[in-house]
Amino acid sequence: MHNKLIKYFSEIMILSDEESEAIAETMNIQQFKKGTILLKEGQISTEAYFVLEGCVRQYFLVDGEEKTNIFFTEEQWVISLNSFSKNSPSTHYMACCIDTVLVVGNREKEEDLYKRFPKLETISRKVMEKIFAEQQEIMASYTTDSPEQRYIKLLKSRPDLFQIIPQYQIASYLGIKPESLSRIKKRVTLKK
Repeated sequence: MHNKLIKYFSEIMILSDEESEAIAETMNIQQFKKGTILLKEGQISTEAYFVLEGCVRQYFLVDGEEKTNIFFTEEQWVISLNSFSKNSPSTHYMACCIDTVLVVGNREKEEDLYKRFPKLETISRKVMEKIFAEQQEIMASYTTDSPEQRYIKLLKSRPDLFQIIPQYQIASYLGIKPESLSRIKKRVTLKK
């Protein structure tokens, strides 16, 4: 499992054996059961995660209703950017949708690696740029696409989610009610 994270970093920038070993040595791999809350609204995020297996959902509670805004799956970073970087209370929750295996990192280990291997800070910046670009694309989709278009995009880009995520959470992610998702699914199926 260590290899997944090192492979991920190596695709961004070639790592030396020493850098790879240092990353592997500092990796804290943990298993979390389905339903485990990694971060609650109001908590300050002190950890970042890399998904080795499983799925983490980020959501907001609005008038007692959960509003999902992202799912993190294999080889994706789970980080509450605002809370982690600004040391401020989180405005959302993060929970494991299924049994999940994560690399758990914290700022102290991160800073130590940056001091020893400055190139890792460049890799980290590139990772953040990638995360930011993905978030922008998702936000743009909510502005420009209809719910049906968002559903079709999600079906094409992340079909695995439909196997592990309850329909009501997918509907929440798409910004619609479960009944609307059922109608969209029927329309899309009929068009095939």
